[in-house]
Amino acid sequence: MRKKVVAFGASNSRNSINKQFANFAAQQIPGAEVEVLDLNDYEMPIYSIDREKEFGIPQLAQVFKAKIQAADFIIISFAEHNGSYTVAFKNIMDWISRLEGSTWANKSMFLLATSPGGRGGKTVLDLAARSFSFMTKGSIQSFSLPSFHQNFSKENGITDELLQSNFTTKLQSFLKEISDVPVE
Repeated sequence: MRKKVVAFGASNSRNSINKQFANFAAQQIPGAEVEVLDLNDYEMPIYSIDREKEFGIPQLAQVFKAKIQAADFIIISFAEHNGSYTVAFKNIMDWISRLEGSTWANKSMFLLATSPGGRGGKTVLDLAARSFSFMTKGSIQSFSLPSFHQNFSKENGITDELLQSNFTTKLQSFLKEISDVPVE
């Protein structure tokens, strides 16, 4: 039976490099059924306890959480806004955290980040890796790709040999941790 991976860029940019990177990573998993989500399809009111009490949890949050629950594992590539999550991602996470069960349904996660700059979204990736360890019982691996436009192409993926090798090592480690997924 094929494993299902849900992947998304934690950005609402229509041309998100993080969505491209998440999709690339998901396609590297042998035999996986991949669903790539677009955060623009889950735009909701800004979370507040008052909204939740008055209107309940939006249907879109329930749909997003159901996709997470249906996955065998999750790949997220984070855009970094002022050293933290994008508002679009944080809002979705806030809403789904109000639904029953673990925020990330105790799924194993491969967390990524990239940016045009030399740090590759490392600050937000470190934040996510730390905080997500409290939101899932699954394993977490992470990888940051600096200077996206110099180190990635749509046709070839990661173009820098050392970065490609580091990515492959992290991906293989992730796949070993979720041991019933074949590793090539």
